[in-house]
Amino acid sequence: MPMSDERRIQEAKRPRRSVLFVPGSSAKMLEKARGLPCDVVVLDLEDAVAPEMKETARAQVCAALGNYNGRETVVRINPLSSPEGEADLEAVARARPDAILLPKVEGAADIAAAKTDIPVWAMIETPRAVLNLSEIAASGAGCLLLGTNDLLKSMRGQMLPDRRNLWAVLTETVVAARAHGLGVIDGTYNDIHDQDGFAQACAQGRAFGFDGKTLIHPAQIEAANRVFAPSPDEIAEARRVLDAFAQNPGKGVIALDGRMIERLHAEEAQRLLTLADAIAGRA
Repeated sequence: MPMSDERRIQEAKRPRRSVLFVPGSSAKMLEKARGLPCDVVVLDLEDAVAPEMKETARAQVCAALGNYNGRETVVRINPLSSPEGEADLEAVARARPDAILLPKVEGAADIAAAKTDIPVWAMIETPRAVLNLSEIAASGAGCLLLGTNDLLKSMRGQMLPDRRNLWAVLTETVVAARAHGLGVIDGTYNDIHDQDGFAQACAQGRAFGFDGKTLIHPAQIEAANRVFAPSPDEIAEARRVLDAFAQNPGKGVIALDGRMIERLHAEEAQRLLTLADAIAGRA
């Protein structure tokens, strides 16, 4: 079922600059994540958990839900085709996270199979998923997360510094998400010690239109929060655009500082200010 207009508005107001994955098998890390300033906590039952720890992780994650200070909390379950997937879905749905993140989504049928009354987010990490992006985005998924590591592995490709071999996928993922009013999160940056490179990757992701970035280490939170937030200059400019239109009611195009701006610029200005207000309210 497609998302309602009211739900789309609420989704647009939620900051998702930093989406931190936390291994569900580590009680220490589950506890530490409660005090971290990320926008979204993803409690992971899939890749970060060894096979022999799956049941322990499921129990720990379900017990931890509700203890993250009102931040958006998501659980990534195992694929429904795996031995653990159905048990994960049943237990996690009872524990009531904000959303369930489904890995290896390849089509609308995967989203339908995971449907409860809890929103389902979709990992885009296979070539087939890329081919079916519009179908997945239209299927009722609440957010798209790009899994670039798994995708490149399936493509038999290599990670390039500027990700130019993924530019088409980055664009297509954002376009599919925006066409259906969804949030969309960029893939991970693997070198946790390269802070400059990470900040550049965040800037690139924001330029493509992503809302934020998936993170694999708490050290990446600050840069993601900063880069994906409207800057003071952007906030000031957004207010000037809205003021200019307020002073020219009924006009669709006006001049500001020697350039022509349209109503679409006012709409984007309002979105930035709404996001800035939501971020300020979270601080």
